[in-house]
Amino acid sequence: MDRQPCVYLLASGRNGTLYLGVTSNLVQRVWQHRTSAVDGFSARYTIHHLVWFELHETMASAIGREKRIKKWNRAWKIRLIDETNSSWRDLWPDITEQVPTANVLGFPPSRE
Repeated sequence: MDRQPCVYLLASGRNGTLYLGVTSNLVQRVWQHRTSAVDGFSARYTIHHLVWFELHETMASAIGREKRIKKWNRAWKIRLIDETNSSWRDLWPDITEQVPTANVLGFPPSRE
């Protein structure tokens, strides 16, 4: 999942506050949200659960999709999540399953 254009939705909980974003490194960006490494909306409102994401071939298509979804009303965004993740399960374990811990931040693996 490293360097893959992606649109994603985070939530503070089921039907909670939502955050929509776009990135080329989903694992690193979600880690930043989860740890509040970057000040901003998601840190302020404790929005740390990855509940939906969509991979794209190009960053331009991901940005275009993000802009379209941002215009949607809340009910449509909730329906988008419910279609693929009806339990609103945090998808963080799914995206980090095959990524060595040291690589989450983009650092080379340690030599322990």
